[in-house]
Amino acid sequence: MITLRQLRYLAALARHRHFGRAAEDCAITQPALSMQVRDLEREIGAELVERRPGDIALTETGLEVARRAEHILAATRDVVDFARHRGVLTGKLRLGIIPTLAPYVLPHVLPRLQVAYPQLRLEVRETQTKTLLNELVTGELDTVMLAMPVDGTDIETRRLFDDPFLLAVPAADPLRGHRRVAVADVDQRRLILLEEGHCLRDQALAFCGASSGDAPASLGATSLATVMQMVANGYGVTLLPEVAASVEVRDHRVKLLRFAGPEPARTIGLAWRQTSPRKNDFAALGGIVTETLGASARKAAVAKYLGGERARSRAAQP
Repeated sequence: MITLRQLRYLAALARHRHFGRAAEDCAITQPALSMQVRDLEREIGAELVERRPGDIALTETGLEVARRAEHILAATRDVVDFARHRGVLTGKLRLGIIPTLAPYVLPHVLPRLQVAYPQLRLEVRETQTKTLLNELVTGELDTVMLAMPVDGTDIETRRLFDDPFLLAVPAADPLRGHRRVAVADVDQRRLILLEEGHCLRDQALAFCGASSGDAPASLGATSLATVMQMVANGYGVTLLPEVAASVEVRDHRVKLLRFAGPEPARTIGLAWRQTSPRKNDFAALGGIVTETLGASARKAAVAKYLGGERARSRAAQP
């Protein structure tokens, strides 16, 4: 009989493509994991893994069995969640969040969650969208906060808020006197972006009508903080999400400009597996986020950086 343990070990082997690393991930010895995979192959009656000196590869059958195993394991976790979590936002909740949201959303949301739901044990995983969605589908995460839309027929979503883009330019930039800017005002040759893999990079390129090949190199920047330092030192301009402005623009060398309407924006939402029994939890979490980061609160937080730059610049001069 096929066991969940065997499926879990095969799934780990598919992720790591290495018996040693898969065994470490599953907290067992390598021989024990190898034996369980052998037993699974005998039970199924097909070879799942090609074993070669110093290397392995999953067969075509092995890849498909591993893919189906991930779905079975995720459904099993959902059954456990259903039995354990009868109250709203109690126990452990594994939240994934993209890097261009985490430093700006969590400091506002976490204190309110702690007060409203003291029995919640939140675990946070911050990484790029593709990894978050993979871990969501396989059951390693309960829900993820990211930029929408989200692909996948087995995933449900909830819109939280719209996050407009601002144009961040050096304080001495010729655009500094403009109250509103248009897409045509953005010099794509000076556009500084995050590295490949960040959805914010793709959104900025789409808005500006540029392809990845047309845009300047991002210099390997993995955070908005690094990009904003480049802008502050006169190396270019960037599109900054409004939610990040109050944190990333504290330098008199940077000026923020709003775009002419309709303002470009990304839509932030929560995503979870369609089979998850914790939809009441996600609704409560989404409500806290929306209430905390509503449009009026975000606009008030960045208002002092829109139009007060000259005064701040003069105050900073010796």
